[in-house]
Amino acid sequence: MDYTPTQKPNMRLRNSSADGLEGSQLFEDTSGAAHGLQTGNQQAGPQAAGFTGQSMLSDPMSNLALAYGSSLASQGREMVDKNLDRFIPISKMKYYFAVDTVYVGKKLGLLVFPYMHKNWEVSYQQDTPVAPRFDVNAPDLYIPAMGFITYVLVAGLALGTQNRFSPELLGVQASSAFVWLVMEVLAVLLSLYLVTANTDLTTIDLLAFSGYKYVGMIIGVVAGLLFGRPAYYLSLLWCCAAIFVFMIRTLRLKLLSDAAAEGRLVRGTRNQLRMYLTMSIAAAQPIFMYWLTYHLIR
Repeated sequence: MDYTPTQKPNMRLRNSSADGLEGSQLFEDTSGAAHGLQTGNQQAGPQAAGFTGQSMLSDPMSNLALAYGSSLASQGREMVDKNLDRFIPISKMKYYFAVDTVYVGKKLGLLVFPYMHKNWEVSYQQDTPVAPRFDVNAPDLYIPAMGFITYVLVAGLALGTQNRFSPELLGVQASSAFVWLVMEVLAVLLSLYLVTANTDLTTIDLLAFSGYKYVGMIIGVVAGLLFGRPAYYLSLLWCCAAIFVFMIRTLRLKLLSDAAAEGRLVRGTRNQLRMYLTMSIAAAQPIFMYWLTYHLIR
């Protein structure tokens, strides 16, 4: 029949209109474009950063400023090290801590009972003093440093037993002991300068010898805490006499001439001044020991 050809175009029109409706969307999908833009930015970011860094490195003014800053820093570090080494030789500090258990035990025994010790000279090897662990007569900083810390702890214990402990009071105790130590070393340096004594004593040597008194101070305070005030006075008196003898026999080899150090009478103004200075340094140790401990025992 004839109606069949006339109906096919209508069906094609319906299908084509339906396909057009399905192909067209109400909102445009922009996720792909955003992802592409993001990827482009990520790729462009390192390139831009690299370009900025290369431009800064290639800038001669930046390189000049960087080199100038490095030279200033190195010069400042060298100046600080040089000026600091003039007063406290940092490079030699390792020598004063080269100790072992045997040396510490012998040194503590020498500080408490120095009367039987005969040879007080420091041993040398090729014009260089041997390490303290090989010579009990060599000065060290280990015992003074540990003694100072232990003294502060014992002082805190003594204040706690008397219900007087406070962080502020303990800080005052530690700072006062440190200030007195520094003032003592400075006074000895000034005295050596005034008497024009030619000695190989350094500032660290004086600091070590002045710090040995903390051993006797600890013994006195501990004895007072355990056995009362009479034990404090007896033990402190013994330690004061021991440190006096120790300082006399040690410093006379450093300050006096060879003949006077051997016990022979040498007349001369300079030698007498050095002898008085040696006696004064040794006599100052018991005074400091009593001054820094008497208020801890009640």
